[in-house]
Amino acid sequence: MINIRREGVIIETTDLEFENESVMNPAVIVAGGKIHMFYRAVKTGNMSSIGYCILESPLKVVYRKKEPILSPEFEYDKHGIEDPRIVKLDDTYYITYTAYDGDNAVGALATSKDLKHFEKFGVITSQVTYPQFVEWLTRDKHPHTDKYFRLYNQRQSATETGKLLYLMDKDIVLFPHKINGKFFFLHRIRPDIQSVSIDKIENLTQDFWEEYYSAFSSHVFFKPKYDFESSYIGAGCPPIRVDEGWLMIYHSVYDTPEGYVYSASAALLNKYNPSIEIARLPYPLLKPQKDYETNGIVNHVCFPTGAIIWDDRLYIYYGAADKSIACASVPVRELIDELLNYRK
Repeated sequence: MINIRREGVIIETTDLEFENESVMNPAVIVAGGKIHMFYRAVKTGNMSSIGYCILESPLKVVYRKKEPILSPEFEYDKHGIEDPRIVKLDDTYYITYTAYDGDNAVGALATSKDLKHFEKFGVITSQVTYPQFVEWLTRDKHPHTDKYFRLYNQRQSATETGKLLYLMDKDIVLFPHKINGKFFFLHRIRPDIQSVSIDKIENLTQDFWEEYYSAFSSHVFFKPKYDFESSYIGAGCPPIRVDEGWLMIYHSVYDTPEGYVYSASAALLNKYNPSIEIARLPYPLLKPQKDYETNGIVNHVCFPTGAIIWDDRLYIYYGAADKSIACASVPVRELIDELLNYRK
């Protein structure tokens, strides 16, 4: 079993209004020799925006912006911008995040050329009600696990005022390279991780999603396998390309009498077709143990959303108990060798 090193809490709340309740679930990217972090900042009342800071090394913050870099402004994100992930493709940075309008949590996108100014693209995941989802899935010739039809996905079609209520579609993670010339991203409708391959982001129309769900089984990317991921899994950090394939850090969840336990887990995927699993660890890479991981806004949570390789170590940044941002690290070579011990 690999020994991961906890580096501790590196970002905590401040007295600033936009982040006075909690900070968590950061996106990270290396540019200009520095680490840029975009994190979920929550103010009293559970309203989220995106904060920003710069680290000169994996654990040393040297600048922290005193106001959000991305804030709610449209109908689809008016109650919060949550859980960002970031990648760079060509000369453009892409931030994916969960947009919350008070009733619906969907995946959205913003882009930037300079990491300072961002343009919101809008919602990129499906906006489909649960009855629509069930109807479209019945067209698929392959059976689906009954977990797709459990209570956590079931919702009424609309509120009493007629506002549509969509299936929750979160954890949007773009790959940092195109796969076979196409954008490739992960999303999550419980309990599995699904994938999307598309020529242009603009092609993510309602017609696209109807066709997608009508062949849903072909888009299931990664399924729970072990006890520690028995409830559901979700995309975590943008995968990192290594010589052996794609190194994927994802989150895994299992239920206990005290509630869900969220861990960071690891897998290795095929370099040319990431839908092919090469190996995964049969145990969590990082499970809640420290007080800052077991006691907070939501207890027993290690929620990974950003990772970098720095001086041959993999640094994983994660939300700890939905209260603070912590980091853990492991030598990349050791992690890959350990994964290959469990080659599928």
